[in-house]
Amino acid sequence: MPVIFVFFLSVSALWALEGTEKLFECTKIFEARKGELLVELERLDEQRQALEALKTATDELLNNKEKALAEKEKTVEAKLLEIKQREANVQKILEENKQVLDTLNRAKMDRISQTYSKMKAGAAAQILNDMNVSEASKILQVLKPKTVGKILSKMESKKASGITLELTKTVK
Repeated sequence: MPVIFVFFLSVSALWALEGTEKLFECTKIFEARKGELLVELERLDEQRQALEALKTATDELLNNKEKALAEKEKTVEAKLLEIKQREANVQKILEENKQVLDTLNRAKMDRISQTYSKMKAGAAAQILNDMNVSEASKILQVLKPKTVGKILSKMESKKASGITLELTKTVK
């Protein structure tokens, strides 16, 4: 039995020695893998830092672009407001000019009507016969109806009827 015991003891010692060698090989493998993982971890950390730097630069660039865009929008809005103000001023001037033009046209027509009302009907009819129908009707439109009747009676009948038709169009 002591021999069997010694045998078992020597077998278990051999086995333990074999386990130790395997353990030593595993430790070497784990150490090598640990080194690889540390290198990979460093590489990932460098990539993360580069990514963060890129993100920071991108954010800064985006913020600068947004500020520039906001400034340009303000400039455009200011110019648009200025254009609207100028447009309003031009519109106001146009209205004033239209009123002045209307006043001048009325004054001109008043003078013409005074001139034709002081003329003899025959002389006025002869002048209006030589004018086109629309111009003659504009002049007759501002005269008193009695004066218009006298002038039309002295005109050529075709011309007088044309002027009368033109006068009825403006009355509507």
